[in-house]
Formats: sequence, structure tokens, C-alpha cells
Amino acid sequence: MTRSRRTLAFAPVLALAGLVGNAALAAPVENATVAFLMPDQASTRYEEHDHPGFAAEMKTLCPSCKVLYQNADGNASRQQQQFNSVVSQGAKAIVIDPVDSTAAAALVKQAQGRGIKVIAYDRPIPAAAADYYVSFDNEAIGKSIAQSLVRHLKAKGVPAEGGGLLQINGSPTDAAAGLIKKGIHEGLAEGGYKTLAEYDTPDWAPAKAQQWASGQISRFGKQIVGVAAANDGTAGAAVAAFRAAGVSPVPPTTGNDATIAGLQLVIAGDQYNTISKPSEVVAAAAAQVAVQLLAGETPKADVKLFDTPTRLFVPTLVTADTLKAEIIDKQVGGKPIGTAASLCSGRYAEGCRKLGITP
Repeated sequence: MTRSRRTLAFAPVLALAGLVGNAALAAPVENATVAFLMPDQASTRYEEHDHPGFAAEMKTLCPSCKVLYQNADGNASRQQQQFNSVVSQGAKAIVIDPVDSTAAAALVKQAQGRGIKVIAYDRPIPAAAADYYVSFDNEAIGKSIAQSLVRHLKAKGVPAEGGGLLQINGSPTDAAAGLIKKGIHEGLAEGGYKTLAEYDTPDWAPAKAQQWASGQISRFGKQIVGVAAANDGTAGAAVAAFRAAGVSPVPPTTGNDATIAGLQLVIAGDQYNTISKPSEVVAAAAAQVAVQLLAGETPKADVKLFDTPTRLFVPTLVTADTLKAEIIDKQVGGKPIGTAASLCSGRYAEGCRKLGITP
């Protein structure tokens, strides 16, 4: 797997906005049908950010094009049905974030056999070379959140001897989760803290992550000095498990996605970090690639992953110290990444005030 060194350095999200401006196309594309197939509804990002971002960019680049949007709600068989449906409706390009990265290989081959362009989105499809892959750098995400956790523990003087970490990974059928997992392993290996136990969360389901974490809390108790969780959903599940067990304070826990719930846990001090990766950035890039491919162009690629031309965007690590600057003060597409009004209600108001965030 080849990757560019520069994708491992984290950069402000603002820099990404300039990378996904309206693409200048050599040949116009008109009246094409493009499908946008997303994997689940466990996260609100697809309905609130990815789909709107993709649709808005498609409207700018090709006003006469038709966008077909489907969400498989975590069901690989349903995603296959939705795939077949958009093919029958005449889709000439399909952007797919696979529920099951292995099963999606057959869909790629099926589409390409019909001359349909396939863009892997967010999650790669290792067993089949799509026409393009666009995502944030998942391996770098895992490494960054783990390194951040290790630095925090060392700064707090937490000894590496006598304790250890829990690691909560994403879905075993999600190749992107595998990249995050690899990155976490790399980041933790540098710190000297041992991993007490590790879990691959089926379907990224928070309830399953919480159940597993509860069992580990009973097993290891005060030996747990931190949790490397692969996203905000599994992080929130771990926090809930510690609270239910009466553990206070909750050991520092990592996250990823900068969801409202995750950011609020950071504000409250229950989650140590998260990753800001505005979905609109990657969605707009996917729309640009789709139109370029339909125009007969070859989109520029930064690297090649799984034999697929790839563009990896660089996300941003967020802790309580940087949350205001990275979430409240920064904008993507003319809008703030997050707002005080959405984050600072109820019991989070006091934490916001301490961080200098006011509605």
C-alpha cells in the first residue's frame, strides 16, 4: 500500500476548503444520472452533511444531472439491492460508501462491466480497484488520536506500569475501520502503555461497544487508564459504561468524527479528543471526481491505495484546548463547522463558558 508522507501531517480544516472549489472541466456533462449510496443511519452525518454536500456540488457542476440517494441502514444486502436499483435507473457513475468492504468488490466489478464509473467513498474497497477513492486519511486518524492520548497520559504522569488501555475498534466489515485500527496500533506502540483488551465493534453499534466495555471494567477495574475508541459513537459507549459502573473521573477516551454528542463529551471533560473532518469536503470532492470521470477526464490523485487512484484529505485533531478554534471559529463552505447554540445547551453550558465559548 503506497501512501504520500504529507498525508500524515495534520493541517487546519480551512486549508481543505480551497482544495474542493468548483472544478474546471474541459468538457461539459449534461443530463447524467449519478448515484450516492451511503452505508448507515447510525451516524447522522450522511443525512446532515454528506448527502447535502454532494448534492450541492453536483448542482453547481452539472445542474441538469440527476442525483439518486440511498442509505442502506447498515444492511449489506439492502445496499446491493439499492445498487441494482440505481443501475436500472441509468446511473452512469456511482459513489459508494460500502456497508461491507469485501462484499462491495462484486458491485464494483458488476458496474465496471457495464461501463459505469465507481468511486469508493470514505471506506476503501480493497478487493476490487474502483475508478477512484476519496476519503480522509483513516490510518492517520487512528495514529493521531492514539498519539494524543499517550501524550496526555504522560503529561499527567500516569505510569505505564500496572495499568493499561482498552481499544475499541470499528466494524470488522469496514476497511476504513481496519485502517483506523492500524493507525491506533501504531500510535499506542510508541507510548509504552499496554493494551489490556481490544474489541472490533460489529456495525459500529454503540450498544455493543458499551456492553463489551462494561465487561472489561468489571474485569480490569482501576487498571484501565485510558480508552482508544475509533469514533465518537464507541467513545460515548465507553463513557456510558464507566458512568454506569460509578467510575469517576472517566479515564481519558479518544474519539473521531466531531459529532455533536462527541464534542459535548469533550466539553464536559469525559472524552479527551475527537477528529474534525467535515463531510462536505469529501462529498464535494466525490462530486467533482464523478463529473470529471463522466467527462472523460482523469482526476488527479495524490496516492494509490488498493490499486485505486486516491485522494486523501487531512483532518484535524480536536481537544478541549482547541475545540473553540477548530470547531466554532472555523468555517467550511461559508458556514461554521459547529455552533455554540448546538453544543452549549443544558449541562454543557458551564463547560462551554470555561472554554470561552458563548452562544
